[in-house]
Amino acid sequence: MLQPIDPAPSRPTAAHTGTGRGRRTFLSDVGMGLTGLALGSLLQRDGLVRGAQPALSEALPSLAPRAKSVIWYFMLGGTSHLESFDYKPAVNKYAGKTIEESPYKSAVLDSPHYRKNVRDFSGTPRALMAQLYPLQIGFRQRGESGTWVSDWWPHVGGCVDDIAVVRSMWTTDNDHAAQLQFHTGRHIFDGFFPSIGSWVHYGLGSLNDNLPQFVVLGKGPGDCCGGSGAHDGSYLGPEHSACSLALDPNRPLPFGTPGGDVFVTERRQQLDLLGELNSLAGVDYPDDPAMRARIKSYELAFRMQMSVPEVVRLEDETAETQALYGLDDPACREAARHSLAARRLVERGTRFVQIYDDGWDAHTQLLKNHSTRSAAVDKPIAGLLTDLKRRGLLDETLVVWATEFGRTPGAEKSDGRDHHPYGFSVWMAGGGIKGGVVHGATDEIGFHAVENRHYVTDIHATLLHQLGLDPRLLEIPGQKRLELDYGHPIREILA
Repeated sequence: MLQPIDPAPSRPTAAHTGTGRGRRTFLSDVGMGLTGLALGSLLQRDGLVRGAQPALSEALPSLAPRAKSVIWYFMLGGTSHLESFDYKPAVNKYAGKTIEESPYKSAVLDSPHYRKNVRDFSGTPRALMAQLYPLQIGFRQRGESGTWVSDWWPHVGGCVDDIAVVRSMWTTDNDHAAQLQFHTGRHIFDGFFPSIGSWVHYGLGSLNDNLPQFVVLGKGPGDCCGGSGAHDGSYLGPEHSACSLALDPNRPLPFGTPGGDVFVTERRQQLDLLGELNSLAGVDYPDDPAMRARIKSYELAFRMQMSVPEVVRLEDETAETQALYGLDDPACREAARHSLAARRLVERGTRFVQIYDDGWDAHTQLLKNHSTRSAAVDKPIAGLLTDLKRRGLLDETLVVWATEFGRTPGAEKSDGRDHHPYGFSVWMAGGGIKGGVVHGATDEIGFHAVENRHYVTDIHATLLHQLGLDPRLLEIPGQKRLELDYGHPIREILA
């Protein structure tokens, strides 16, 4: 219980609770107890907890942002670039031959990008041993741009004139910790570093204090692959980590509801009482502008409890909109729900929505695996792009589709493809990105990225640039960053 307020205090500026803690500590603890989520971030931004500073976007030079929000799709397991957005007919032409027997032996071994971990433990180049595995689906040119897209992606292919495909990505982790590397820029052996969503959360102020600003939808990476590190704040602090939402209007926030036996009116009365106590403190300490300015922040718990359930109430959408995303199709309903929720979140001011889709690791039965996984996400992603565009939101929302790495042109276990970090594809749309363009290239069989190569942090740099942030100015005292961490915006795809 609070100590009675002394009308003429002679004690230090910070009033104390009965436990001897300063009022600021007490209030920040109460706030975290009330909501367990974004309040800590608000308090830190406005100077009420350790390490506080205002939103960096208010202090950094403006880069004329083209986007306000990001929707980031990530395909866990590794989507084959060869059966999605990088058409390589030579793989079919020489199918059944090893790479050594094909005309492309030198393209693999003599490439300056060839790395030692392509070799197996005996020292024999694994790449030469593998037989080229034919493409498991057809391709066609789509849209006015004529971009080649596989027949597993007909709906996204229908939006290709709004998309910039980057076919020359590379990374260094040949195992599934590449999931962590794509989001942080660092190999798992380097340790854990802030994710790209956390940097956005750290660098930009809130668009809507009623909602979390960094949200994860879908099941993320497992512990073997960096776990929550792909959406974690690391040394930026836990207040910059993602908030995981469940699409259940009755309980969308972990620890974010007052409990089933607490009525809304009762909750309202609790917060009103806290507000009165805070107001008295503000009178007693008029020289504490930060406290006065943030008295209203303790409404956040109540506002989030009211706002978030409304956001995930997808049945409020028209039947036509639900069908556009594929909510009426069991094959893609989960991704449809995530995609529609993402649109509703950014529409209301959430900065960064990260959507995971798992199950792409097709060492065997690639045909069955990728046909199923593509059908699960193709229509929902295209529905999102279409819906954002018709609502006038695509211009200010940057949509990213990415995966941890591609798949090998050679076969593994006769009917699958292995992990392949040396060349693969991602795409971006909206938020000032050119549509209907292809940037970069792999060699004739899709082994190495050879033209306009881009490490994964170039995607980060492009995204931050479009949001008006310079990654080189996002510095934390005592935290040394490498040149690799910053990346370079891919200016060729910027409108």
